[in-house]
Amino acid sequence: MIGTLAARAVLGALWLFQQLPLVVQAALGRGLGAVLYRLAGSRRRIALRNVELCLPELDADARQGLVRDHFGWLARSLLERGLLWYASAERLKSMIHVEGDVGLAERSDKPVMWLVPHFLALDAAGIACLLFQQRHAVSMYQAQSNPVFDAAMRAGRLRFGNAEIFARSERALPLVRAIRRGSAFFNLPDMDFGMKDGAFVPFFGVPAATLLAPARMARSLGMLVQPVVAEMLPGGGGYRVRYLPPIDGFPGEDDEAAALAMNRWIEAEIRRNPAQYLWVHKRFKTRPEGEASLYGPRAG
Repeated sequence: MIGTLAARAVLGALWLFQQLPLVVQAALGRGLGAVLYRLAGSRRRIALRNVELCLPELDADARQGLVRDHFGWLARSLLERGLLWYASAERLKSMIHVEGDVGLAERSDKPVMWLVPHFLALDAAGIACLLFQQRHAVSMYQAQSNPVFDAAMRAGRLRFGNAEIFARSERALPLVRAIRRGSAFFNLPDMDFGMKDGAFVPFFGVPAATLLAPARMARSLGMLVQPVVAEMLPGGGGYRVRYLPPIDGFPGEDDEAAALAMNRWIEAEIRRNPAQYLWVHKRFKTRPEGEASLYGPRAG
């Protein structure tokens, strides 16, 4: 595990890096991505396997090209984390281009769940929900093993004062209470968290451990579910965050049917912007009983 001094040095470098023009940050990020593609063998293999499973119509050259492009965006997202954690609200507002009904949560009489899949501009979506509307927001996050990084992540995401985040390891009750008090819920539904509160639901036709909690929570709390998708724009173009119309009929009465509808919507968004989805995550790590790993012994 990276030590305290090294973690502080990395954060200091990010703080300095974020002061550069975004076009320079983007170019450096793309260069770093080319290096990571060669050096990060385990993550490269995971990404290639995910793309092979999800987009089988692509041949080997196309898969490699997509994953190489993905690493460029991935490195950008890592380096630009400093921008999203440290830059002023005014600077961020000038870089984040919002489309759609960003103010829905402010007007809604029902609590709102923002359904936000894991594209690489995820943190920009979180910032947009804090800077472009006034509703208090809550979310969950994966606590970092390094306490210095964990504290920096929390501070960066909470610095505008109108949000609260809960570690996934904590009980859900404080989150539910916050939603009942009127907070909007920034929900990240598309990672493999195992089978607790989940079911195997097709994702690009492959059974994937999928959370049923979004449907159950939306139903029990009477929530309006609004999809939100973020993307990084080329060069110094900043970020685009799209607030889409609420999903009709979601969640309905069938949790697994709702999870399937959610996965199909995410699939469509991935096809729209495949290089910026989080392919380096083992989305299919959990397998049905007796089924072999889809990643093999060298995939990390």
